Amino acid sequence: MSVDVAAIRAMPKVVLHDHLDGGLRPRTVIELAQESGYRDLPTTDPDALQSWFFQGKPDSSLELYLEAFAHTVGVMQTPEALERTAAECVEDLAADGVVYAEVRFAPELHQQQGMTLDEVVEAVLAGFHRGAEGRDITMGLLLSAIRQPASRSVEIAELAIRHRDHGVLGFDMAGPEAGYPPTRYLDAYQLIKHENFHSTLHAGEAFGLPSIWEALQWCGAERLGHGVRIVDDITVHPDGHVSLGRLAAYVRDTRVPIEMCPTSNVHIGAVRSIADHPIDLLRRLRFRVTVNTDNRLMSGISLTDEFAALARTFGIGLDEMEWLTLNAIKSAFLPFDGRIRLINETIKPGFARLRAASAAAELVSG
Repeated sequence: MSVDVAAIRAMPKVVLHDHLDGGLRPRTVIELAQESGYRDLPTTDPDALQSWFFQGKPDSSLELYLEAFAHTVGVMQTPEALERTAAECVEDLAADGVVYAEVRFAPELHQQQGMTLDEVVEAVLAGFHRGAEGRDITMGLLLSAIRQPASRSVEIAELAIRHRDHGVLGFDMAGPEAGYPPTRYLDAYQLIKHENFHSTLHAGEAFGLPSIWEALQWCGAERLGHGVRIVDDITVHPDGHVSLGRLAAYVRDTRVPIEMCPTSNVHIGAVRSIADHPIDLLRRLRFRVTVNTDNRLMSGISLTDEFAALARTFGIGLDEMEWLTLNAIKSAFLPFDGRIRLINETIKPGFARLRAASAAAELVSG
């Protein structure tokens, strides 16, 4: 059953991997720069700024892709700016049909004007609350520590734990993978595990299988952020037979969720094109893959766009999209009763309505 973009837009969607500072509206970036005196924007025309942020190309890299964040982070240095961008994030996701979202950001990057880490987090949570009012969306916040020589990972893990009863659902590590293996941040992940809290970790995006293995076996991450390179442990034989290496088999058999972001992966050069992305192979092999946006501004996409690209490229229909969506909500850090409620009251009924409408349209046209 073919799926048009209008139906995809109407789908109840779940996103687990979306960066707050990677999803600002271009006009908001410009207005916040004017209010704060930030003078480093490459342009003050919204359309031109959108084009400038959309830098992704096949010969790009994660490091180049991350340079654009200097501008979004640069204008997100006050409680008012953080609350505004968080509220608009919720509005934009809800308008795209997202019913559950886990959005992440790195609090340590927003202290240039003297805010404490707690004030930074409280401003974002206030924005989420304001943006969600009157909208059918549930929001959760993940706190990311940044890979760097003098990492504050333990401090950010402690921060996440302090706010776990107020909307923070888990801990993450982000930033360039090369040279910063997950094992550098064991203390933070051991603290999270000790506190029975949730964690994910950017791994297997710009670095290979060792990054994924360390994330799982040393850090105990519950989910893999991106995880594209797990395909390096899968062999597709000339006769179509597929064999899995020990790590790939472990990831599939233990149902480790993989937060895949196809468009972003193309833009940083992790894969050459959507057609080359391993997400469809992993889906057919029944890995627990999920579909995500990563950075809506930098990649110029929405979750509707991501699903539409998969439909065009791999021919997936509503049944496959529902399976991917259920994978995501089952893998969410939301408490179990909240996940069950969304599955039974929102996601399954939403897809049932879409299937019924599609069948009725086909009957009329036939």
